[in-house]
Amino acid sequence: MRGVYSVLPTPFSPDDSFDSESLRRVIELFIEDGVSGFTALGVTSEVDRITDRERDAILEASLRHVDGRVPVVVGATGPGLHICLERCRAAESAGAAGVMVSPPRAPRCNSEAVFRHFARIADTISIPIVIQDFPPISGYHMEADLLARICREVPSARTIKLEDAPTPFKTARIRERTADIEIAIFGGLGGAYLIEELISGATGAMTGFAYPRLLVEVLSQWDAGDRDGAAASFYRYAPVMRFEFQQAIGMAIRKEMLRRRGAIAHPEGIRAPAAALDQPTREATDRILTHFGL
Repeated sequence: MRGVYSVLPTPFSPDDSFDSESLRRVIELFIEDGVSGFTALGVTSEVDRITDRERDAILEASLRHVDGRVPVVVGATGPGLHICLERCRAAESAGAAGVMVSPPRAPRCNSEAVFRHFARIADTISIPIVIQDFPPISGYHMEADLLARICREVPSARTIKLEDAPTPFKTARIRERTADIEIAIFGGLGGAYLIEELISGATGAMTGFAYPRLLVEVLSQWDAGDRDGAAASFYRYAPVMRFEFQQAIGMAIRKEMLRRRGAIAHPEGIRAPAAALDQPTREATDRILTHFGL
């Protein structure tokens, strides 16, 4: 895996139901932007605020709308191994290209338990596993040694979505420990550190940023050997990534940006306890998008 994988949002209608048609428009827009693939049911998808029935509907709609044009990785993290395995099996049966899994949130979790968790998943399904390293969600800090061990001893888990800042520094440490095997490392965090992650050895970005074409531009130049051009493109648009990736309000900003791109019909559909846009944030959104011509 490499390139830009867009983590799909979950659009909602005014009655708070899942808006499949808006999701279809997001997928079409991002494919036009040149993404390499999608991640469904990730953190950006407000996955912790949807029901099991909605999970099933979103999974089915995501794969149906993509229709095999690019790979789809499906988030399958669960509070325990049993639920995680059930979600992994469901993703594989539905046609997912891979699953993305964080360590289970559990008291006194340790590195050996986390390793066994991923090993058991690999024994259960036949599709690749993306290891999501995002401590604010999992509650567990995976050291570089542990990530390297999983990649080395669980061959189907050799892709990492790294969101444990500072991500460039940790990317370099993982690369040092896995120099003799082929792995993929994707940055997340809204793309805010993409150029530094690439310098440190990342192979792509996996994020819900509303303008993935900007990330595709950076990565395309980087892969073509034009590092100066990639850096210039990144620094040109980094303020947009920084603005969108704000704690608590970022999902509302992202959905408003996608409304302006003609994809999401009802950007105010944000489930509590996430915050909705206030007037100053709307004005700031206007200013930054006007400044960059977006």
